[in-house]
Amino acid sequence: MSRLILNNANLLDGDKPARRASVVIAGERIEAISEAPVEARPDDRSVDLAGKTVMPGMVQAHFHAAYWEAGGARPLGLEVHPSHAALRAAANFRTALDCGFTGCISGGAPHAIDASMKLAVAEGAQIGPRIMAGSRDVSSTGHSGDMSYSAWMKIGAAGGVHCADGPDAVRRAIREEAKNGAEIVKLFVTRGHGTGGTGGEWDMAPDEVEMAVRTATERGIKTRAHVANRDAVLFCIESGVHIIDHGDGFDERCIERILEKGAYLVPSLWFPKRMMTIAPGIPYTDAMKPDFDAMASILPLANKAGVKLLTGDDYGARGVDHGTYAEELILYANEIGIPALDVIRWATRNGAEAMGLGGQTGMIEAGKLADFLVVDGDPSVDITLLRDRANLRAIYLGGTAIKDELQPQAAR
Repeated sequence: MSRLILNNANLLDGDKPARRASVVIAGERIEAISEAPVEARPDDRSVDLAGKTVMPGMVQAHFHAAYWEAGGARPLGLEVHPSHAALRAAANFRTALDCGFTGCISGGAPHAIDASMKLAVAEGAQIGPRIMAGSRDVSSTGHSGDMSYSAWMKIGAAGGVHCADGPDAVRRAIREEAKNGAEIVKLFVTRGHGTGGTGGEWDMAPDEVEMAVRTATERGIKTRAHVANRDAVLFCIESGVHIIDHGDGFDERCIERILEKGAYLVPSLWFPKRMMTIAPGIPYTDAMKPDFDAMASILPLANKAGVKLLTGDDYGARGVDHGTYAEELILYANEIGIPALDVIRWATRNGAEAMGLGGQTGMIEAGKLADFLVVDGDPSVDITLLRDRANLRAIYLGGTAIKDELQPQAAR
């Protein structure tokens, strides 16, 4: 078997600080990591990566593949035929992969699009990242996402919402979403964080949330929850929700409990930051600032304490375009003050673990799947390098080149 040998790389393995190393790829997996250059066999391909970084592929942990210019005249960007929405989603999944995100965890999806895309990728009908398929947004009738768009259609008719009232109805809703291929079910527990209303308003009753988590566990799938107040965050953590989305109101008590329970947090601060920038001084964005400031203040403490943080946001919303995923990482590192190496860990190792793939990918380690990037320069020193796709000289998924602009090593 011909191998790919990446000599003299700056290695970011997803855990430790950068070091010089050589990486050997054989088939779909990483065969070896060497501190010294590796001698090539006659049929190997050898590349000198001096000045370049090898790092794990990243994970978008809050991904709405079907969102397309959501906001304004299009409440969720779903006001099209399901087949049209599926084509948009396929394009957005490919964009994520081309930006170095070899994995995506759904933040909610209409029409079982994520599950269908995952099958299409497995069949070879589409090129896309690894996908943890999501559900429609499960919540109560009249919740903040259960809005009217026109005289004939509610968002539920667009496939984006699954309304269920009472524990028995929630149990059935979770079972239906699992039947349709969801691997993680989105619960709309509260309002707030850009959805209308305030985070203090609950959209699901506590017994409905508990039933959702219990039923998902019985079906072997996970849950994630849109929550925007402290009490709801704590309740979802204690109930066993896998991923806390947004988490407005997150505080030191939340840090204690999330560490104990092992849940993940997606702070998703790029969306409110972007909204406050492009539409300042209106009630909608003014209401975001206190929650943004509070989360920005608590994040360094949460990170230092070891909270399992993830990257991902509401890309596809108006002003927060798909393809701008690196802006969130840059925000955390350059404005909020999280070490860039830690932010990269959120996007790589933590993301893979949240997908249930921590034993297979998310790190550059012998035996793991060869999901990796080659980047000009060192993103742990200058994380803005991830903003420009031209800096991604190679993107590999399971040992298969999605992009490869590497030059062969000169013969000695």
